[in-house]
Amino acid sequence: MDNTNLLVGLDIGTTSVKAVVADAGKVIGAVAIPNLGMRHGSIVDIDETANAIRRALKEIAKKINTNIYRVVTGIPVGMLQLETASDLVNVGDNGREVGNSDVKRVVRVASKSAVKSEREPIAFLPSRFVIDGKTEVDDPRKMIAHSLAVQGIMLTAPTSALHNIKKAVERAGYQNNFFVPTPLAIASVALTESERTFGSIILDSGGGVTTATVVHNGQIKYANIDFEGGRDISNDISAVLSTSKKDAEQIKLDYGYADPSLASTKNKFAVNSVGTNGQQMVDEVYLSNIINARIMQAVERLDKGLASHGALKLPGGIVITGGNSLLQGFENIVANSLGVKARIYQPDQIGMRNPVYSAAYGIVNYAYKMSDIDFLVIKAIYGSETAEEAESAKKITKNSKSPTTSNETKVKEEYNRHELLKRERNSRSKEKKNLQNKDRSIKNFFKKFFD
Repeated sequence: MDNTNLLVGLDIGTTSVKAVVADAGKVIGAVAIPNLGMRHGSIVDIDETANAIRRALKEIAKKINTNIYRVVTGIPVGMLQLETASDLVNVGDNGREVGNSDVKRVVRVASKSAVKSEREPIAFLPSRFVIDGKTEVDDPRKMIAHSLAVQGIMLTAPTSALHNIKKAVERAGYQNNFFVPTPLAIASVALTESERTFGSIILDSGGGVTTATVVHNGQIKYANIDFEGGRDISNDISAVLSTSKKDAEQIKLDYGYADPSLASTKNKFAVNSVGTNGQQMVDEVYLSNIINARIMQAVERLDKGLASHGALKLPGGIVITGGNSLLQGFENIVANSLGVKARIYQPDQIGMRNPVYSAAYGIVNYAYKMSDIDFLVIKAIYGSETAEEAESAKKITKNSKSPTTSNETKVKEEYNRHELLKRERNSRSKEKKNLQNKDRSIKNFFKKFFD
């Protein structure tokens, strides 16, 4: 199989590494491999994590019968920090058309001003570009401008944590193209457009951490993190029932309920307990009370932060994902405890109908839907300034500073108005064309990034 169309989303989790591969936007493979190199969302052993990544990507390559070289990796909300970013660059003293290099230049300048010490940029989400300080546009290219400004949100991650992730991917034998904020990736598949716009909470209950992220107007507005997850539930079961952690994990999956009211005292199962002869019999209600106690602790801790930020009043309610949401009654516990509507999300594609794949699937979907402007932003953040761009910037600063006449200004303003009207008239036809060409666009995914 030709791998030029392939896009691989990598979700490095506390208990497992998930990889989802898509060809021309269609998911064709998904795997989850146990990970022993992380604790509570952070890498504690690079080699172990690299081994899990290697196994995941090799297994998925075997499934689709082709090699995989590059991936896009998610960055969890616990590492993210949001900063407002804005700046301005000179395009030409006499005015000229804005090009790709100008967009990248202004993004680089804005990024440098927003990134704090010991942190690195992950993503920049431009809210608007401004032509000559007065005309706000989504895409400034081909418009005539003297200056170009950008305003948006910069997402950064700690340099040390990011280094560990990069090193783990490299030691696994692969190259990471760029990073995607995991909450936004999940939101792209788990939330409807209305839920992303009017506000919702994504509750991601994983193996090492439980996070509640508020998404409003398509952006992250608030996040609360509890450093407990499915592994802690299994540890509780192991301690209370005096059984091995491996057996505790399996017991949780086979017989556990998040909501004890769904369990029955009549349904019992055998447990291999340490220090006893033979096995002890345990009923579902007793087990589920152990599980419920840990879940309630996490939910109550998250509740305080969400309530103080008014998030529980958002119309979208709570969308739950992550491995723990497989425990029956999880959404009931959340809805009743927080007084909001709640539902479980899991991908519906064959082969990954499991909430553990939500993040990896979201990463693929998020990257696949990136626009040309998004790719320019990515290049600006992750790529170095080319010699051609540097020379272009020098020429701009050396341009003559002769005053622009009133007629010239009118002509340029009319040109920009014409460009805006033309884009408006063609927006519907472009959307239709984009849908028709979507299958072809993924072929240029990596080409856009590396050219």
